[in-house]
Amino acid sequence: MAAWGCVASLGAARWLCWRAARAAAGLLGRPSRRSYAVGPAQSPPTFGFLLDIDGVLVRGHRVIPAALEAFRRLMNSQGQLRVPVVFVTNAGNSLQHSKAQELSALLGCEVDADQVILSHSPMKLFSEYHEKRMLVSGQGPVVENAQGLGFRNVVTMDELRMAFPLLDMVDLERRLKTTPLPRNDFPPIEGVLLLGEPVRWETSLQLIMDVLLSNGSPGTGLATPPYPHLPILASNMDLLWMAEAKMPRFGHGTFLLCLETIYQKVTGKELRYEGLMGKPSILTYQYAQDLIRRQAERRGWVAPIRKLYAVGDNPTSDIYGANLFHQYLQKATRDGAPELGAGGPRQQQPSASQSCISILVCTGVYNPSNPQSTEPVLGGEQPPFHGHRDLFFSPGLMEASHVVNDVNEAVQLVFREEGWASE
Repeated sequence: MAAWGCVASLGAARWLCWRAARAAAGLLGRPSRRSYAVGPAQSPPTFGFLLDIDGVLVRGHRVIPAALEAFRRLMNSQGQLRVPVVFVTNAGNSLQHSKAQELSALLGCEVDADQVILSHSPMKLFSEYHEKRMLVSGQGPVVENAQGLGFRNVVTMDELRMAFPLLDMVDLERRLKTTPLPRNDFPPIEGVLLLGEPVRWETSLQLIMDVLLSNGSPGTGLATPPYPHLPILASNMDLLWMAEAKMPRFGHGTFLLCLETIYQKVTGKELRYEGLMGKPSILTYQYAQDLIRRQAERRGWVAPIRKLYAVGDNPTSDIYGANLFHQYLQKATRDGAPELGAGGPRQQQPSASQSCISILVCTGVYNPSNPQSTEPVLGGEQPPFHGHRDLFFSPGLMEASHVVNDVNEAVQLVFREEGWASE
């Protein structure tokens, strides 16, 4: 079993061994003699790509060389994408247009802001909370991000801490030397936005708990905490993510786990979410599917996009999410859209897409060369599930349809599957 909760199928493991043998024999990389039928040059695509960013296209601030090769294949001689592509990342600490500009510079391909899905992008669909006074947690341009999502009345952690300085007591350097007068002019908070991991976890955890336990008025407090508590919208459930370090780093899923555990311990009740987004939630893939459809319409591609190929490096989020969405599409086609929880679709509309194929790359979290990846945990037990609490554990959903070395091989694989040729 793969380390860090990554599970690959036996067939994938055999395939990787076969590749290693061919590489040792000097056969890998030779052009295939097999020919593929190619349709007319102007034939519109009926498939699209959902590409993860960290671990697939970049590692930290460095582009992965295979990504450059992949985009040379994806672009035509005029520098335009030949098929619809959407970038789906669980990052959320930057602005959408900034991420698009960063990708454009790294990949040598013009990326529009509406091709980028950050972990919190689907919060645009939660219009019933856009006028409420929301406490926002995260880092980077959190106010601009929240406003870009439609939230017009947000309060930052720093604003709340300054209004009620006695709440933040962990850091001795920031404790007040005198007791301030109590405030009664601070409007109640009506909900919480968790956009990404904050910098000072102890402050954010304490203040969020104060808001939930006081029903939005942390300066007063309540004898009995309300339940259900104020609405919470959260994005990015990744427990771990891969940067330039040799081992994965804590993600926002780790922060959510801390908050859920503290709330459960303090109240004896379960923390509830009105919306959970970011991979692997179906809501995020439904949102991505809609952007793929709009992109195809803008390019004048009249054929419906029937098949989505999701490329990622994390079996727990990328592969699990793609397979879960594929399962949803199959069930929706057969029985109609099923009812789902906080991570489910906001609007149940007929979908042109019929399948979502998962492709796992080995340039990020998943690493087949890790000697621990094939060893049983604790004498043969399953490795721990690193997905979110509200996701049911199904090992089969973390098994990719295809396992390849990198995103360039993924694009070549898809083109062969679809009978396309590289230009």
